This record gives sequence, C-alpha cells and structure tokens, in this order.
Amino acid sequence: MQRMKPVLVIGAGGGMGRACVKQLQIDGYRVIGLDRSTDSIPDGCERYAADVTRADDLNAAFDAVKTCTDTLDAIVYATGIYDMDSLVEIDEARFTGIFDVNVFGAYRAVKAFLPLLKQGSRVVLITSELAPLDPLPFTGLYGITKGTLEGYAFSLAMELQLLGITVSVIRPGAVETPLLAQSVTRIKAFTEATELYPGQAARFLRVTEKVESKSVPPEAIAEKVRVVLHAKHPRYLYKLNRNPLLLLFGALPKQWQLGVIKRFLGR
Repeated sequence: MQRMKPVLVIGAGGGMGRACVKQLQIDGYRVIGLDRSTDSIPDGCERYAADVTRADDLNAAFDAVKTCTDTLDAIVYATGIYDMDSLVEIDEARFTGIFDVNVFGAYRAVKAFLPLLKQGSRVVLITSELAPLDPLPFTGLYGITKGTLEGYAFSLAMELQLLGITVSVIRPGAVETPLLAQSVTRIKAFTEATELYPGQAARFLRVTEKVESKSVPPEAIAEKVRVVLHAKHPRYLYKLNRNPLLLLFGALPKQWQLGVIKRFLGR
C-alpha cells in the first residue's frame, strides 16, 4: 500500500489554510493541520493547537506530530494577520505583533519542524502582491512584513537547497478570506481614529475598496500549493491575481510614486 505523504498546514483554520487542507485531502495527502484553535480546522485531518508566536507551543506540537510520523513531505505556512494604520500613530504592541505572526512565526515554525523534513521535502510560504512593491501609506506595515518574509524565504531557499529541501513562495493579490474583509474593517477603524490623516484615510479607503474588489477564492491558492507539491522541480516564485494598477504604480520611480500619492491623498 502506498504511503500517504504527510503535509503540515500551518494556519489550517483560516481561509487559505482550510482550502489547502481540503484540496490536499482530495489529492490523497495525509494532512496535519495546525492553528491556534483546532475548532475551525476541517475534519478528516490530524489537528493540533499551537500559537506561532510561542516557540513552546510549536515545540510541543512538533513532539506530538513526531509520535505519528518521522517525516514531512511539506510545510505550508498559510497564516498571517493584517493591520492598517499610520506608522507614526500605531502603538508598539500592534507594530511588533504583526511581525511576530507574519515573519517570526514562519521562522519559528520552520525551525521547529525542520527535523522532520528530508531530501525532496518542500516549504511553501504565502506572501502578498505588496511584498515586492515599495510600501504604500497606511498599508506600509503589512507590506513591510510580507517583504521581510520574502527576504527570509529567499535566504532560507539558499540554505535549505543544500539539504535537498526546496522553498517556494506564493505571491497572491486579493483573496476572498476573512483577512480581506479585515483590511476594509481596519481602514475604517483607522479613518475614525486617526488624528493626523482623517481626510487622506477616507480617500485611501475608496481606493482600497476598488483595488480589492477583484479577488479570487482561497481555492485558487490551494491549487497553487498543489502545483508546488506535484512539481518535479518546483519554482521559487508563483504569482496569482496581482493587480495591474499596483504593478504599474510599483514600476514608477520612487519620486513619482511619492508625487502620485501626494496628489491623490493630499489635503
């Protein structure tokens, strides 16, 4: 009987993570789901609770998973948080908190479960279309964390290839998950709370609603994960649903970008 390949999905209870779990189950993988709570992880897979901001949680999850399997064919890091605020008004706890999940969480998870990876295993990290762009106002912190995650991912790919392990990045645009709804909720909250940028935040909200109206279902992310795991030689980067206006804006010289933002969001 052929062995069911074990795959660990981190953030298995979120929109993208749940879609990945379900797709991988259809494909016949042995799916191990990990999230802060097991309640929202789909049925039919092995479920573990762990907070990626706590190394002790991840180490305990590793010990539990290790009793069930001595190898992992892949780790899929599908968790993340979103925030929207100005860099001079956001409090330090929220500023560091988004790094703790989007960047340090990936580092902790890969470090914890590395002993179960073998030659031919894959690590898949989901970033954002904002990652390669110059940071935008009010979404800058999220973009910075995703850009940092991509820097970590490429350096990790350089190192893990020496162990026969590949690293792939999926860089999507807007995806229909609770995170997308949260982005609009956060900018609305920011618009009401900001003392420095009330008018600019309101205008930026209108822009955000237009940009994020063209979204794809989380199943599209799951399909990309499937492609990575099935590929004989997976690529480092996979792109999906990137917004052409953001791509065009990102291609402008930095001074032009500053001028465009000042023109559209200025007083």
